[in-house]
Amino acid sequence: MVIGLAFLATAVATVFAQATLARATRDHRPQDRVWTIALAMFALASAALSIGVSTGWDNGTFRVFYLLGAVLSVPWLALGTVYLLFRPRIGVVCERVLLVFSGLAAGVVLAAPMVPVSGTGIPVGHETFGVFPRVLAAIGSGVGATVILVGAVVSAWRYGRHRAAPGNGRRSVANLLIALGTLALSSGGLIQGIAGRDEAFVLSLAVGISVIYAGFLVAASASAPVPRRADSSRRNSLPA
Repeated sequence: MVIGLAFLATAVATVFAQATLARATRDHRPQDRVWTIALAMFALASAALSIGVSTGWDNGTFRVFYLLGAVLSVPWLALGTVYLLFRPRIGVVCERVLLVFSGLAAGVVLAAPMVPVSGTGIPVGHETFGVFPRVLAAIGSGVGATVILVGAVVSAWRYGRHRAAPGNGRRSVANLLIALGTLALSSGGLIQGIAGRDEAFVLSLAVGISVIYAGFLVAASASAPVPRRADSSRRNSLPA
C-alpha cells in the first residue's frame, strides 16, 4: 500500500506539473511558472519517497526527499498565491527572498550531519536531522501552508459572495479544494509523528496532491470563455 500510494503521488504531481507548465508557456504568467517549479519539486520528492519505500533508503535519497518535500515545495506553491493576489512587485520581492531561503536550505539539508538511514520504513525528520534543518522545514512548510490556506479561503469567500457571476461557484469550490488539499499535505508529518504509521503519512501526500489537482481542474473548467464582465474576477482564482 505504501509503495502504491507513493507512486500515485508521484504520478499525480508529474501530470499536475505538466499542466501548469503548459499554461506557463502559453500565458507567461508568473504564478503558473512558480507553481510548475513547486510541483516539479513535489514530484521529485515523491519519486525519492517511492525509491526509499520500495528499494530501501540511503542518506542521499532521504536528503532529496526532505529538502524538496518537507522544506521547499510548499513555499514555492505559496509564492504562486502571492503573485496571484498581490501586485507583481510584491511577488518579485517574495521570490527573491525565497530564492535565498532555497539556497540556504539546500546547503544546510545536503550538508548537515544526519543519522544514517536504511530499510524501507520512512525515516522521521526529528530522529534523523539536527535542529537547523528541522527549523527550516517548519518555517517553509508552516509559512507556505498559511499563505495558501488564507489565500484560498479568502478567494473562496469572495467568489461565494458573487456566485451568480458565470464560473464563480466553481471557482469557490476549487479554492476550497485547494485549501483542503494543502491542509492534508501539511498534516502528513504530524500524522506520522503521532500515529507512527507510514501508510497514514503517504496517504496524506497522495490525497493532498490529488485534492489540489482536483481544485485546479475545477478552476480550469470555470475559466472557459465567459462574458467580458467576469474577466477581472478570474485573476483571483488560485489555479487560474
